[in-house]
Amino acid sequence: MTLNGRTVQKSTGTPDKNKAQEFHDRLKAQLWEQSKLGAKRRYTWNEAGLRWLNETLHKASRVDDQGHLRWLDLYLNGAALDEINRDAVDKLIQAKLATQVSNSTVNRMLALIRAILRKAALEWDWLDKVPKIRLLPEPSRRIRWITREEADRLLLELPNHLKAMVRFSLETGLRQANVTGLLWSQIDLTRRCAWIHPDQAKARRAIAVPLSKAAVVIIREQLGKHSTHVFTYHGNPVTQVNTKAWRQALQRAGIVDFRWHDLRHTWASWHVQAGTPLHVLQELGGWESVEMVRRYAHLSSEHLAEYVDRLSAFRVVESAQDSYDLATGHKKGLDNLA
Repeated sequence: MTLNGRTVQKSTGTPDKNKAQEFHDRLKAQLWEQSKLGAKRRYTWNEAGLRWLNETLHKASRVDDQGHLRWLDLYLNGAALDEINRDAVDKLIQAKLATQVSNSTVNRMLALIRAILRKAALEWDWLDKVPKIRLLPEPSRRIRWITREEADRLLLELPNHLKAMVRFSLETGLRQANVTGLLWSQIDLTRRCAWIHPDQAKARRAIAVPLSKAAVVIIREQLGKHSTHVFTYHGNPVTQVNTKAWRQALQRAGIVDFRWHDLRHTWASWHVQAGTPLHVLQELGGWESVEMVRRYAHLSSEHLAEYVDRLSAFRVVESAQDSYDLATGHKKGLDNLA
């Protein structure tokens, strides 16, 4: 397309000739308005998505953002930002729910749309206003953990490479990616510690990982298997743990509704039940705030025991007093029996 002697080239993003022609005519009208009437340029969702990715290279959830954007392109490819209104968002919600995903998955997509539109309006000056996007209701955050007896059953059913990784996860509480990507350069067996670099951590800050004696044994068992990576399978670094072997082991062990990430919940739950203070657990787990570990607080009541005992002691004394006649000093009931 040529406008004012300038050639403009853009992909229509569709093989449909009618839709491509519609895109061409709409773009030509927009460019004419900008040129002749000084109208503000209308940016597209594609441009906003690309800029978002370029400006969020540091995000731990970047891969998730890319997945959401690929799906959204099915519906928003070529759409102008100011066309993404409440009605358009409602249609996206219904389309996403039709894929049989949970409300939380839909909400992660909606949060991304909202974040991009807000950037476009408040920072990039690409948009005049942002539609109000309300998230769907979600159930309370899921905390799934297993007992030590269940963990022992699971370990008996796992192949050796997964067994080592599960044992290590239960000793350290590290996230899946930090276990599968663990390098020998991140471990000091002499000082019994490991470390997660900021770019590997969800909160984007370094995590010091003290290694228990059991964790050290597990690490030593991996020596010589690979030059760079700690956990391997047939000489290659492990990249996937949600495998058929993992699922079948869970089934044979009689454990249901359990994901790999629940190993981290289990580690935290065991710590709290053993009396580890929440602020210590926060540091061990690399959580950003103590509020994120309060979800495990209900698993331990030891710090409340002394207050319960105080009330119990008061009741014992009160009960003993009730068995006496305060006027005569004699035990009630005994004189009547004589």
